[in-house]
Amino acid sequence: MSRTLHDVASGTLFGVALNYQGLLDQHLAAFQQAPYQKPPTKPVLFIKTPNTRNQHDAVVLHPQGERLQPGPALGVVIGLRASRVSLENAMAHVAGYVVVNEFSLPEDSYYRPAVKAKCRDGFCALGPHLIPRDQVANPNQLSLRLWVNGELRQENSTAHWVRDIAQLIAEISEFMTLHPGDVLITGTPEGRVDVLPGDKVEVEISGVGRLVNHIQAETPA
Repeated sequence: MSRTLHDVASGTLFGVALNYQGLLDQHLAAFQQAPYQKPPTKPVLFIKTPNTRNQHDAVVLHPQGERLQPGPALGVVIGLRASRVSLENAMAHVAGYVVVNEFSLPEDSYYRPAVKAKCRDGFCALGPHLIPRDQVANPNQLSLRLWVNGELRQENSTAHWVRDIAQLIAEISEFMTLHPGDVLITGTPEGRVDVLPGDKVEVEISGVGRLVNHIQAETPA
């Protein structure tokens, strides 16, 4: 039986950039150039600040003069404190899974995701429910689909992750403690699309659910 998100996913929202192999491959040439010199060897993290929290069937504001892009992602909700956990024990720290739409403005740098692109109000929708860990047989084999106004615009699978959930938890908990209620946003795949005011955006993850949001024009203050 699914559970509500209010209490179990109230912690920090950690995003993982470049966690789909197709997206990483698209940027490999750039990573050979200055200032990078080589692709990242550890998870590239960013934080979605508390003001970005949003929910199922809610409005997402389209900033004036900007391009807005949804980002389908699987959210992993931490259930047990995780500090320097082993790869073998990592999944025991997972409470369950949730659909995430990680909205963003287009970015130029994946090593340093811009706050102004990632952290606008309402730019991280989660929902509609938390699905307990034991109800998802293999989170590393789930299909992700993005629908805009009923049209399929993006499709991928968690089978194409660079790092699976256990790897992410093990590597991140090497240097920071994850707490119950924290959410790991496991990455968005290549092929992000633009959405416009009036659009209905849906993210569907097999076995986890379908998250709906409505795009509305931001009005001047």
